[in-house]
Amino acid sequence: MKTTLFLFCLLCTTAAFAQYGGSVGSISSQPQIYEFPSHTAHASYAPMAREQNNLGSSTFSFAQGERPASDFPHQATAAEGVSLGAVARELRQQHAQLKKSRVVWVNQ
Repeated sequence: MKTTLFLFCLLCTTAAFAQYGGSVGSISSQPQIYEFPSHTAHASYAPMAREQNNLGSSTFSFAQGERPASDFPHQATAAEGVSLGAVARELRQQHAQLKKSRVVWVNQ
């Protein structure tokens, strides 16, 4: 068992030094200068493009003003939630109705 463990550690050490030592000789001390391709067509001035309609064939309508909440029945029901205070009072009442323990242990 000891021999197997020793050989495994020796193999791992050899592999680690091989990775480190192999890359040391290939790294150059000269800096690498990256040149990005230039896209001159994207940086030049050009006339504005023609207006495009993203809506397809539908028409655009515009209105101002406020609509009553009755126009949105699905949103009116969500706004009528139970308040946090009412939930807290209900939980306090339920907690008061629970059975209390007759024995209280005090560790001293």
